[in-house]
This record gives sequence, structure tokens and C-alpha cells, in this order.
Amino acid sequence: MSQGEFPIERRHLLLGLAALPFASLAQAQLLGSGLSGVLGKASDSALDKLAVPGAFYADPAVRILLPLLGGSGGLLGQVLNKGSQLGLTDGLTRKLNDAAGLAAKEAKPIFRSAISKLTLADVPGIATQNDGASQYLRRSAATELTGKLRPLVDAGLVKVGAYGALDKLAKKGVLANLAGISHDKLGSSVTDQALNGIFKYMGSEEGKLRANPLKPAEGLLKGILGGKN
Repeated sequence: MSQGEFPIERRHLLLGLAALPFASLAQAQLLGSGLSGVLGKASDSALDKLAVPGAFYADPAVRILLPLLGGSGGLLGQVLNKGSQLGLTDGLTRKLNDAAGLAAKEAKPIFRSAISKLTLADVPGIATQNDGASQYLRRSAATELTGKLRPLVDAGLVKVGAYGALDKLAKKGVLANLAGISHDKLGSSVTDQALNGIFKYMGSEEGKLRANPLKPAEGLLKGILGGKN
């Protein structure tokens, strides 16, 4: 079985067909293949783009920031952000983004595994928007993806020296110490923000594939599921 396919159980197939305007088993099988293919390509493409060095940091929409207490709009949040801009945090913010990029580079198998577990019973829930499949995957596999992405993020944070930089700042009594940022809190925050960024890019890639399908199965997917242009 290729990465772009997943098994369709008969009971799931029937549940999916009940909400779709066709009754062909052949079409259903193509739809299952198309759904898996679109999600697989969307996740691969998103991860490839975010794995490029500097990609997370370069895009303000997915840039990873230091975890904040009291919200980003609070005084402490403003101080931390200003400290990062002035270099007072020893480039820690940039290190966080570099670590996320390293995690994205290794994350394809994690997303492929989650995608392989989707079934046609999920089709009615992803038919109303161009990034519906990506959003469904996020809702159904968030815990699994977070748990499996976290070790990759931790490894990245160690490799780029982010944890070391945090420890130095804490010893100096600088901003990180005031914020009470621990290794665990930093790793958790970077993981959550990285996952948000990945799904943002994944949804965008899914929309592109639906609008311009390259394979017959993807064309069927677009025709049946539709999408907002």
C-alpha cells in the first residue's frame, strides 16, 4: 500500500455514502484514495516549506514567540517581545523558530500515520470548506500529533541551543526568569505554535490541490466535496 492510500472498511463506506450524492462503489474507492492523496500531499508540501531554514521566523503568521504570562497584550508580553527585538534574549526567539523548522523536517511520518487512520465516515464533516480535511485531521488527531511532535521539537531546541540560552538568561535574572519559563513550558509552547503553523500551511495547500487537482481521484474529490472559492 502506498503512502497516498488507506483501507476503506465497508461499514465506514456505507456511512459515508449515506450523505453523498453518488452510489458507485468505484467512485467511493476513488474518493477514499483522493482524500488520502490530497491530505498526504498537503501535509508533505506544508512541512517541506516550513522545514526550509528561517521559514517559520520569516512568516509573521506562523512565527513562534516566547511563551507569555498574562497574554501577549500584557505588560510582560510587551517587555518580552521588545527584549527579543533588541537582542536582550540572545536570539532565543530565532532559535525557537529554527527548532520548529527542524521538527517539521522530521514530521512527515507522523502526519502520514494520522492521515492513514481517516475513513469515509469522515467525509460529510470535511465537505464544506477548502481546508476541511486538514481541519478535520486537526480535530481528530490533535492529541496524537502533539504527543509525537513534542520529542522532535525538544530535540530541535537542544540542537539549536535554545534550552541552553534559556538557562543562561535565567541565571542572569533576565526576562526569561521573570516570566517563569521552564524547559517544559518552552517545549510545550513551541510544539503548540509549530502545530498551528503546520496546519495553517496544510490548509492552504489543501485548498490549492482541490482547486487544481492533478489526478482523476483528486478531480472526483473536488467534484463531490466541492469547496469555497
